[in-house]
Amino acid sequence: MENYSTRAEKVLARIHELAAISEDPDGITRTFGTPAFLRGRALVRGWFEAAGLSTRLDGIGNVRGRLVSPDPRAKTFVMASHIDTVVNAGKFDGPLGVLLGLDLLENLLARQAELPFHLELIAFSDEEGVRFHTTYLGSKVVAGSFDQGLLSKTDAAGISLAQAVETMGGNVAALAADAIPADQWLGYFEAHIEQGPVLWERNIPVALVTAIAGQRRVELTFRGMAGHAGTVPMDMRQDALAGAARFVLAVEQFGRQNKAGLVATVGKLDVRHAASNVIAGETTCSLDLRSADAARLESAYEALFAQAGDIAAGRNLTLHWNPIQHTAPVACDANLNALLARAIADSGYPVVELVSGAGHDAVPVSFVAPATMLFVRCFQGISHNPLENAELTDIAAAIQVSEQFLVSLIRTPESC
Repeated sequence: MENYSTRAEKVLARIHELAAISEDPDGITRTFGTPAFLRGRALVRGWFEAAGLSTRLDGIGNVRGRLVSPDPRAKTFVMASHIDTVVNAGKFDGPLGVLLGLDLLENLLARQAELPFHLELIAFSDEEGVRFHTTYLGSKVVAGSFDQGLLSKTDAAGISLAQAVETMGGNVAALAADAIPADQWLGYFEAHIEQGPVLWERNIPVALVTAIAGQRRVELTFRGMAGHAGTVPMDMRQDALAGAARFVLAVEQFGRQNKAGLVATVGKLDVRHAASNVIAGETTCSLDLRSADAARLESAYEALFAQAGDIAAGRNLTLHWNPIQHTAPVACDANLNALLARAIADSGYPVVELVSGAGHDAVPVSFVAPATMLFVRCFQGISHNPLENAELTDIAAAIQVSEQFLVSLIRTPESC
């Protein structure tokens, strides 16, 4: 029997080693292009090279390792996830998929198997979008959908994305050439912690992802009139914070009333020139809407836009509604999912189907290639948090299932 536990121990050791590299000595933070990110990327690249992969850094900073098929007509199958993090992150979100994929290729090389297609393992440079408030920078370059207009976006220090890419050794002029042409894709596979509690509660190690929810993100600014907290009568105030607070509660109520297939969140609130004795004149907040149903997502967006306008008008405030992101829901590929479901069942686990509420690099890739995803159980469903954890036995199960899937794909590449 294959020693999946021993292999999982090696994956876990690498995850811990990568997690020790951080911008924050008290947590795990590696945002795109920072010195900590570059050190982590160098570590991962070293592992790719030591495994015997043909390795390079592309223009946006992705680490790309490749096994080449002898077939001159071969297409490319990609296994990938990301190595950037949110602020004060966990260890497993992203790196688990990259380092599990590395284990698969290491063992494939040891068996000297002849490939009917090229295999490419990619550690994407930026999925979380923390620094430039963008998402999927790395995977959009590989998928050929990178928006050149993003290069002028700036971070909190005023550094543009183009400057950041060049500083980290990338090449903005080469981004288009770094894409895998659409006709050269065979498919895409990503393993990722669930980031939700379903598998934890059911004590099941892995699940099949059927779809990834679409997202609408908005930045809203309510503007009123700043004033003295002791001298402006209550019925004469234009309190921007009170308006934003009313909107926060409206979003929560809307989400609860429409909880079948939709989530709605305000996660950020910024009061300009905040002071305890000042009526807020300007308050900005976020809105995050997610659903796997495109029509439901659009109707929620329009309904909350209308509610925000009504709240502003009723309190004599002005509203600035700034759309930040619009990502359509995507369905995972039926053929690849059938192959992955068979691998789960053949490995002795129940086939649980889940919709991902979180976004993944599989989203931009799915527009040019068949894509499938495997979820791995995580502690209490906690993610984007230092408590994030995946147990050794669950990682071993994920390796077993992923290897079964890959071996079946090598035997029947027409499954894509």
